[in-house]
Amino acid sequence: MPDYHDDLRLGHVLADAADAATMERFKALDLKVETKPDMTPVSEADTAAEELIRGHLQRARPRDAVLGEEFGSEGSGPRRWIIDPIDGTKNYVRGVPVWATLIALMERGEGGDRPVVGVVSAPAINRRWWAAEGLGAYTGRSLTSASRLQTSRVGRIQDASFAYSSLTGWEEQGRLPGFLELSRDCWRTRGYGDFWPYMMVAEGSVDICAEPELSLWDMAACAVVVQEAGGRFTGLDGVPGPHSGNAAASNGLLHEELLNYLGDGRR
Repeated sequence: MPDYHDDLRLGHVLADAADAATMERFKALDLKVETKPDMTPVSEADTAAEELIRGHLQRARPRDAVLGEEFGSEGSGPRRWIIDPIDGTKNYVRGVPVWATLIALMERGEGGDRPVVGVVSAPAINRRWWAAEGLGAYTGRSLTSASRLQTSRVGRIQDASFAYSSLTGWEEQGRLPGFLELSRDCWRTRGYGDFWPYMMVAEGSVDICAEPELSLWDMAACAVVVQEAGGRFTGLDGVPGPHSGNAAASNGLLHEELLNYLGDGRR
């Protein structure tokens, strides 16, 4: 099995640099915010953080490809870094502290590209999560000061805590009836949104979560953290990994039931 220790250490270096840049502009009164063609906001902190990460990667891993939310794809090859400089930009620009930089390394294998390293850093709430294939998933302040993550053992939907992002996407895709049925059947539901539900699944504080529409940079880092914590991460079509344009994550025990409620033509 490949050794991803060096890549994981680099992921932390990248996250440290991004954290410094994003926190410097968080809640700044003169923060510049624009609207992208897809009508989502982008701040100067988004672009600055991604440029910073790309610069570090160019020096440390010049042969690796990069895909970022703000500046697209660069390079080619079997290894590709996936960057979301600020996941939760709408929170960031409104001063809500729940946002994170997502950094993942994907590697090409027989089954296609898969995430093998993931770092999720949320400096405004002083949290960081990370994982690498075969090394487990952790949370803490640093590689040397960390606790291992483990998903929950909840085995019934009636006892499960379900996290989601919003209602509109489910309605637009015609999945709202299944979403509402799942919400009624679960023990508890909360709309945390963005990266946080996946990290809570990995921690075992939430049992299932799902989102109807996502990009690769929203999912790659989260996927490897959930999987290395003992959970499952698929699309709503049940295909493993972050390639389906949407996501379902669970402790593993509840995954098929989750897909039965929300998946493609399963109910």
